[in-house]
Amino acid sequence: MIRFKSMALLTAMPLMIAVSGCASHKYVDEKITTVNGRIDQNDAHLSQLDKTTQDALDRATAAGKLAEGKFVYSIVLSDDSARFDTDKAVLSEETKAKLSQLAEQLKTDNKNVYLEIQGYTDATGTDDINYRLGQARADSVRRFLNQQGVALNRMSAISYGSEQPVAPNNTREGRAANRRVVVVVLS
Repeated sequence: MIRFKSMALLTAMPLMIAVSGCASHKYVDEKITTVNGRIDQNDAHLSQLDKTTQDALDRATAAGKLAEGKFVYSIVLSDDSARFDTDKAVLSEETKAKLSQLAEQLKTDNKNVYLEIQGYTDATGTDDINYRLGQARADSVRRFLNQQGVALNRMSAISYGSEQPVAPNNTREGRAANRRVVVVVLS
């Protein structure tokens, strides 16, 4: 009897392994199919992202080529009559007079120029505050020039904050010189 039970167990064992193996294969096959479907979706998504990225790069390259121009001249608004007060982006009357002259010169000389208006600060304050203040200074010049008839699409305003100082920031005079706006004229 024991021998019969052992024999039956030995006979049933491969059958149980085969049945459990089939279930495992079926389960694995289902999982593989599911994962392959996800991989295909991800590949399609990545392909779309690659296309979007390439489109963005193409647009940026075209904009760069359009913006490329040869340097004509620059005007630095940082001498004694055109400096900005600490933490201020307000244009002085002297600065407005200089910008009015620039606007008239642009109208008579060449209407096909592009202006890059760069705002700078001294090193006091945090980087975040300095970038915002530099942007506010550049924007105030851009708005004023627009009021004088210079088209907004011919100007961009950018902040460099306390980067690229023209004088040491450890003196009062140096900090005052660093609070400036530079108007770069490109053709």
